[in-house]
Amino acid sequence: MCETHGWRAGILICYDNNVVENVRATALLGADVLFAPHVTVCTPSPRPGAGFVEPSLWATRERDPTSLRAEFGGLKRRAWLTKWLLARAYDNGVYVVFSNPIIWGCGGGVPRVGGGVATAVCMREKLEKAGGYRYRAARGPELYGEIIGRANEGKETAEMR
Repeated sequence: MCETHGWRAGILICYDNNVVENVRATALLGADVLFAPHVTVCTPSPRPGAGFVEPSLWATRERDPTSLRAEFGGLKRRAWLTKWLLARAYDNGVYVVFSNPIIWGCGGGVPRVGGGVATAVCMREKLEKAGGYRYRAARGPELYGEIIGRANEGKETAEMR
């Protein structure tokens, strides 16, 4: 955890953000902003819709940029990322700064992008009104603390990661 410009920030790298408890723990430690650098898009994965960008779309990108944009906007990249990174921001009442660069707020705001840099205005008042802020306050760890602290008893496999 670090402090920058009056904001407490945490960093979870790549797969660490996929584990719900990691983001919640970072928020409980006081993070207002979560930096989430990733390299996991357009790569093979067992999840539905994943995979490399179709090579022919790269070859025709100047003649047909729309098809390539659709590929990046689909389940291989943006649609998949927005599904769960936006959920992490919302559920925990934090801003998530993604390294590609995408910034989501706890209210789902979409940033302006220009010149290779994404910008967004982060306001503490928005965090305090976010669902995740209230959800953290409504927690009852005395009811489930022992369960959360247990080792995995499920059938986790390398393919699930």
